[in-house]
Amino acid sequence: MAAPEQSALIYIDVINDFQFNQGKKLLDQTYRILPSMMNLKQYAHAHEIPIIYINDHYASWRADLQQIYQHCLNKGNKKLLEAIRPDEGDYFLIKPKHSGFYQSSLQSLLYELGVKRLILSGIAGNICVLFTANDAYMREYELWVPENATASNDPNDNQYALTMMENVLKADVSPI
Repeated sequence: MAAPEQSALIYIDVINDFQFNQGKKLLDQTYRILPSMMNLKQYAHAHEIPIIYINDHYASWRADLQQIYQHCLNKGNKKLLEAIRPDEGDYFLIKPKHSGFYQSSLQSLLYELGVKRLILSGIAGNICVLFTANDAYMREYELWVPENATASNDPNDNQYALTMMENVLKADVSPI
């Protein structure tokens, strides 16, 4: 396993408005993993691991954290967004589709940072996290996807995705 200094923590789609079919279910599941996501952030800070947010751009096509944050902020997700919001020095990238690698600058950033191991956290575990993990595996990154730091609308779907990541993509899914 790569040393912590060769790692990056990637939060996937955590700046989210949850205004879609089954969004309330996903929001509820995301609140359940918030303590683990915060523990990952503390772990990253303690080990000087870069934190990268890769996020939907909500049709703006701008990697403008403030604009996306304000677009997403609502009564239901306010506590979540306030807690998980990027800190000064964190990276914020946008993506047009499910994988964090697809048509984004993620791979270039990881190369510049010398990253060999990705720590993935976020939503939805059975879609964007899984597809990002798949693309990372194809690029030969080591993966840690803590089982208690990803969420999907349906916990069974999330568990299935974690099983796929562990068995097929060789991800470590041990909890934080």
